[in-house]
Amino acid sequence: MPPCFIDRADAGRQLAARLALEPLPPPIVVLALPRGGVPIGTEVARRLGAPLDLLLVRKIGAPWQRELAVAAVVEGDGPEVVIDEETLAASGASPAYVQQQAKLEWREIERRRARYLQGRARPALAGATVVVVDDGIATGTTVRAALQALRRRAPGRLVLAVPVAPRDTLAWLAGEVDQLVCLATPEPFHAVGPHYRDFHQVEDDEVIAALDAAAGSATSGSPRP
Repeated sequence: MPPCFIDRADAGRQLAARLALEPLPPPIVVLALPRGGVPIGTEVARRLGAPLDLLLVRKIGAPWQRELAVAAVVEGDGPEVVIDEETLAASGASPAYVQQQAKLEWREIERRRARYLQGRARPALAGATVVVVDDGIATGTTVRAALQALRRRAPGRLVLAVPVAPRDTLAWLAGEVDQLVCLATPEPFHAVGPHYRDFHQVEDDEVIAALDAAAGSATSGSPRP
């Protein structure tokens, strides 16, 4: 199966064009999951004429399989730990393990916040249409935790928008959002990367440059087409 997208910028432009057709009540805020979601968020925020911010979330993996998420730490007023109780029980990991790992992951969230945001003013989410974007979803556990934490900030409408994801994961996540937009649901689905021709690792400098560009577009007041 050929890749669906040339690179993240291409995927972001396609996703932005689709979102521009959706009824999204203002004000709109775009939240990107770093690092791979930031190039997507840049294109979406530019097309919608919306501010771009980050949704900082870190997965806590099972002790014996780090890719299996048993919980996640999400940035809020403080660290918010969202636990997948079923997966945690099946993994055999203890609540004490989760709390220990949460402290480590919170340090990484603080590092990223300081490195990426550098004191930038952050848009208010309460009452806004919040569009959460990433470069794709595989299992969805980390995204689900982020969405659950976002609900506590009382957005007016919560939208999840991604270029590519498996159908079963989207069905699992649908109950967490008011609206779900996905461009491609290829079968079989093993990982996000194969659906991009260029899926290089996004580095910190690329994230910062994207945020700078988005801030410049927001200041110029570029309208939604």
